[in-house]
Amino acid sequence: MRIFGKVRHRPSASWRQATDRAFTLIGDGRYEDAGALLTRAADLEPWLSESWFNLALLHKFRHDWEQARAAGLRAVALLDRGAGAPDWWNVGIAATALQDWPLARQAWQAYGLKVPGEGAPSDEPVGMELGSAAVRLSPEGEAEVVWGRRLDPARTEVLSIPLPSSGRRWGEVVLHDGVPHGERITAAGPSYPVFDEIELWAPSPVPTWVVLLEATTEADRDALERLAGDAGFAAEDWSSSVRLLCRTCSESRMPSGEGEGEHLDPHDHSEPGHPGPLGHRTPGDLWVPERECGIAAPSGLVRGLLDSWVADSPDTRAWRDLEEVC
Repeated sequence: MRIFGKVRHRPSASWRQATDRAFTLIGDGRYEDAGALLTRAADLEPWLSESWFNLALLHKFRHDWEQARAAGLRAVALLDRGAGAPDWWNVGIAATALQDWPLARQAWQAYGLKVPGEGAPSDEPVGMELGSAAVRLSPEGEAEVVWGRRLDPARTEVLSIPLPSSGRRWGEVVLHDGVPHGERITAAGPSYPVFDEIELWAPSPVPTWVVLLEATTEADRDALERLAGDAGFAAEDWSSSVRLLCRTCSESRMPSGEGEGEHLDPHDHSEPGHPGPLGHRTPGDLWVPERECGIAAPSGLVRGLLDSWVADSPDTRAWRDLEEVC
């Protein structure tokens, strides 16, 4: 088989059988058995970049970053194409996980991305200005999609306040995959990809609290979110920001604000009349004063924030049942 003037060896039937069987095992979570088959395939066809790409992919699934980097480098050494090869993207993820910044920079550039910040003390890729994205935390467990700021192609800083079931906190940086699973469309029009988390890259020291608010109006609720933001932390009204979706809906192209108001969102599988994690729909435009709110703030500050919020309008605001949940 001739590609771009080069003769490329066609993989043998044994290679294809071993590879196909390995990916079936990967789908069943049997990584050790799959690894043995993919290693055999690489022994059969060591000159095929696909042999090493597949091994790098397996090691990524296992979070074995040293092995993923080694196999990825063998894959890119055998490439017969220029920029844009997914082999380089996998190398970039492995290098980022290992904080091997020179290799991460090389990988993103080889993929075809512009990487500013060269010459910084750590040579860490900075200032890539990749904008906002959504990340699916714990994709194999109680998955939750949150908003964040992309630091580079493989890392996002979480800017939402995740529910405690995710085990994640506001301000954490997560390593994520490069192929989006789903999309969120904002009211303003732009759409944002949803990337699956691979693992926690940098933890946050800021705990998550849940509190029940009495907020007479939306403006009262908004005032708490502004107060927390001005202090350098965050508050989020889970009663209006959370909706429950099945996996198929979550991984589809979804309007990010759908489900609000009187109409019934066919994708929202929560129960009406229950705020917070159980649903957020209310009849028509009726505002429900009792709100379940997540707050990301240090323990020495959170009560002061809430008391200051109440003090600004004691007739329309109150709080109770503050609890640290993550």
